[in-house]
Amino acid sequence: MISELLRAIESLDVPADWVGLRAVKESVGVRAVRDGLPRSNGKSVNQGVMVEVLVNGQIGYGATNSLDLDSLRAAAKLAYEQAIAASPWTIHPLTLAARPKVVGEYISPFVKPLDALTPGEINDLLVRLCQTLKVSDQIVQAVATAIANETETWFVSSNGSEVYQKLVMLETHFGATAQEGAIVQQRSNNGYLAHCYQGGWELFPEPNLWERATQVGEQAVELLTAEDCPSETTTLVLAPDQMMLQIHESVGHPLELDRILGDERNYAGGSFVKPQDFGQLSYGSELMNITFNPTVPGEFASYSFDDTGAPATREYLIQEGVLQRGLGSLESQARTGIPGVACARASSWNRPPIDRMANLNLEPGSDSFEALTGDIERGVYMESNRSWSIDDQRYKFQFGCEYAKLIENGKLTKTLRNPNYRATTPEFWHSLKRIGNDTTWQMYGTPFCGKGEPNQVIRVGHGSPVCVFENVEVFGGGE
Repeated sequence: MISELLRAIESLDVPADWVGLRAVKESVGVRAVRDGLPRSNGKSVNQGVMVEVLVNGQIGYGATNSLDLDSLRAAAKLAYEQAIAASPWTIHPLTLAARPKVVGEYISPFVKPLDALTPGEINDLLVRLCQTLKVSDQIVQAVATAIANETETWFVSSNGSEVYQKLVMLETHFGATAQEGAIVQQRSNNGYLAHCYQGGWELFPEPNLWERATQVGEQAVELLTAEDCPSETTTLVLAPDQMMLQIHESVGHPLELDRILGDERNYAGGSFVKPQDFGQLSYGSELMNITFNPTVPGEFASYSFDDTGAPATREYLIQEGVLQRGLGSLESQARTGIPGVACARASSWNRPPIDRMANLNLEPGSDSFEALTGDIERGVYMESNRSWSIDDQRYKFQFGCEYAKLIENGKLTKTLRNPNYRATTPEFWHSLKRIGNDTTWQMYGTPFCGKGEPNQVIRVGHGSPVCVFENVEVFGGGE
């Protein structure tokens, strides 16, 4: 494919300062079962090419689902005309520095390829999961899903770039709904489609899969008779599967430079962060160390190059609580003068790359789970996101979880249902009091991060230890 694209780029006749071709082929297999019966069983393939041109400091785009030369020439002509038409309104003229020459490849680590299991074998696993989740007649619905995705990208440019990347990804989910009269409770395996990783079928089934499925079913039933979460200001302990959402919404999105610049406000709001905050804003307590790290093996959004060819490296976004750099591509960095990362990502071949988070991780501390909770006289421990709401500036938020435990005198005691908490972003992160060590650190992912017009839904990964926050407002489901 690289050689074909190189021949194509030589034959394009647009008078551009730079031309890039990004070909993408995505194969997705979806298997889903509800109450032991298949409800989705299919495979799709989507492929095409995005043509980018740089003319007079302006980038234009054209896409085609055909690799034939005439189609590529038509897409290049469209991209050129778009760049020329936009040139009089250029916000910031770009140079070739925004599209450097890069050569390399990245292939996800995997053991069992995605064709190692037949559709029948996958469906049998999912049916058994549903059967295992149904621990009693109070389980009124059991669901299980497995999504296998292989995405290949080829990127070449007129200044010599040649990049090949192959992402092998597996997304799995299972959960149970329990009901007793008017009371309905749901419990899932760490939240909806949180088990998303790079790798093959070696990731599923996991060694403790059946024990975990039984536990999920039992906890769904347990929640039916649990007390509602109390309404009080107390110590809050969050599990890594909820910290994933917390990091995503109150750190990831507010640090996107195009959002700070105002490009994103029509769709999903701006940010409370200002350009002058970088290098000096105290975002949280000194325990807060957030890294952008697409180099973690197996994490859902790992790669070696972003979709403009920028090399991916591990960088601190927030170090010891102080804001260091933004989630900004080479283009946004040129516009703002703010240090960024290799985060220009596109959801498909027919979308231009924009500023996106990838793997965003909270680095671990030194405390075991027992040390974190051992000196808490009263508090609430929460797991697995159920709901979220955050304002357009990513400032005020309210999040709900599936499952909680009351903490009394250092011990997890009674189960609580409908747990929620709310705060403002700076207030919350400054209340970070204790942070777990490597034994509490877990990584998850989500395939549903939406942004942009037209909308782009991409995959992100998040890792975190268990965290303790003090003086946080928690409340039950009725408030």
